[in-house]
Amino acid sequence: MAQEEDGSLSAVRARVGASHGITDLAHKLHFYDRWAPDYDQDVATLQYRAPRLAVDCLIQALPGPPHATLILDVACGTGLVAAELQARGFLQLHGVDGSPGMLEQARARGLYQRLSLCTLGQEPLPSPEGTFDAVLMVGALSDGQVPCSAIPELLRVTKPGGLVCLTTRTNPSNLQYKEELEASLDSLEQARKWDRLVAWPVDQWELATSKLEEVPGTSDSDGFISGIVYLYRKARGGQVEGVMPSAQPLTGL
Repeated sequence: MAQEEDGSLSAVRARVGASHGITDLAHKLHFYDRWAPDYDQDVATLQYRAPRLAVDCLIQALPGPPHATLILDVACGTGLVAAELQARGFLQLHGVDGSPGMLEQARARGLYQRLSLCTLGQEPLPSPEGTFDAVLMVGALSDGQVPCSAIPELLRVTKPGGLVCLTTRTNPSNLQYKEELEASLDSLEQARKWDRLVAWPVDQWELATSKLEEVPGTSDSDGFISGIVYLYRKARGGQVEGVMPSAQPLTGL
């Protein structure tokens, strides 16, 4: 997919809006394969902030030193999350994605120790139970991507007491999915599989692809969509620890 109009905002909005509108997984993965060479430039044009916000949230709760922390980046795309982690000293990074084109771009960054092709929701993650200190999934929780039913698979590969960080958009077109996602997240918490540490609403997630998606009160020139970052701690020995959930980010964000 060649860059049109020199990466102008209108062309980028059209491409990203098209991606949001695809709800069939096979079509979505094909779109991402074609989009992969231009993906980083396009999301930079839209001022996409989710990778940095998710990593900032996660690292404040990680207890160990960065060099000793094993992290899985699910739906890793081109490696934007890995770039944020590497900049903060985290070097033990594994990634999975369902798009070969995206994995090719991620491999070129040279930041992952291991990369695997995996379509979460159709197949299990290629890791044993309790492998990772932390698992992130940034940007893939929406219609036509990762189904809510796949969330327990993230927990499976997380170590007891480990962290799971998730993000999703909260713009109008994704609100039904967000409602279903939060029902799944809450169900796991009620079953004492994990405990919520953070649910952090963010107004300026990325530039909106249309006026209908903007956060109310913003202008045409700076209209953003909103999103949210979730952070959970997996139960130790089948029971979560008594940590009160927060509706705000950890200190310093």
